[in-house]
Amino acid sequence: MTTATPTVGAGAQATGATTTASRVRKRLNSRTATVVSIVIAVLWTVPTFGLFISSFRPEDQIKTTGWWTAFTDPQFTLENYQQVLFGSGSSGRLISYFINSLAITIPSVLFPIAFASLAAYALAWINFRGRDWLYIAIFALQIVPLQMALVPLLKFFSTGVTIAGVQVLPAWNLVDEQKFAQVWFAHTCFALPFAVFLLHNFISQLPGDLMEAARVDGASHPRIFRTIVLPLITPALAAFGIFQFLWVWNDLLVALIFADGGDETAPLTVRLAELAGSRGNEWQRLTAGAFVSIVVPLIVFLSLQRYFVRGLLAGSVKG
Repeated sequence: MTTATPTVGAGAQATGATTTASRVRKRLNSRTATVVSIVIAVLWTVPTFGLFISSFRPEDQIKTTGWWTAFTDPQFTLENYQQVLFGSGSSGRLISYFINSLAITIPSVLFPIAFASLAAYALAWINFRGRDWLYIAIFALQIVPLQMALVPLLKFFSTGVTIAGVQVLPAWNLVDEQKFAQVWFAHTCFALPFAVFLLHNFISQLPGDLMEAARVDGASHPRIFRTIVLPLITPALAAFGIFQFLWVWNDLLVALIFADGGDETAPLTVRLAELAGSRGNEWQRLTAGAFVSIVVPLIVFLSLQRYFVRGLLAGSVKG
C-alpha cells in the first residue's frame, strides 16, 4: 500500500509537467505568430505609408530624395493633388476617371452577386434534372482564363451572333457613354463561376430542417431565399463582394479593351498608366494619383472586414 502512492504521485506530476509544457508551448507559438504577424503587417504597410508621404512632397524633393527624408526636412504641398484631380489638360481631370471607375465597379459587383446567389440557391435546394452536371460545368469554368475570351467577346459585341445565316443576337452598337455595359457584361460573366461555387458552398451547408420548416409553413422558394437564405449568407456575399470589388477596381485590361480607353469611359487604372508621362518623369503626379486610387478599396475593405472574416470562417466549423 505504501509503495503504490509514490508511483501515482509521480504519474500525476509527470502529467502535470506535460500539461504545463504544452501550455507554455502554445503560449510561445501564439506569441511567435503575433510577432510575425506584426512584422509582416509593418513591412506590408511601409510602402503604402511611403507613397502617402511622397504624394504630399514637392516635385523637386520627390525626384532628388527619398520619402524618409521628409522627417528631417519636412516640405509638404497639396499641388500634386490639385494637378491630378482638378488640373487642366492631360495632367489633370482624374476626378472624372474616378467617377468612371465607380460606374464600372459598382454594377460589376452587384450583378454577379445577384445572379450568383439565385443560381447557388437553385443548385443547392431545388431538385431538377441535370443539376449536378450543371454545377460541375460551372465549377470547371473557373479555370478558363479571361484572356481567352477577349476576341470572342469583341466579336460578339461588334457583330452579334449569326447561326446558319440567321442573326440570332444583334451587334452592340453603343455610343461612348453606353460602353460601360460591355465592361459590366465581361466582368459579370467571368465572376459568375467563382461566385456560384463560393455561395453554393455556403447555402448548401444551411440546416435542412430550417428549409423544411419554412416549406411546411407554406413559404415558397422566393420567400425562403429572401427571408431566410439572404440574411444567413451575408458574410459570404461580403467576402465575394470584396474580392470582386478589388479585382474590378484594379483591372486595366478589360476596361481598356471594352471601354476603348476614352475620357468618357476610361477608369482610374487607364489614367494612372498615363500619369507618369511619356518619359516616366512625372512621379509627383503618379504618387498622388496612385494614393487616390487606393483610398476607395481601403474604405471598402475596412468597412466590410468583420463580414469578410466571418465569411472566411463560416464554412470551417459546423454547428
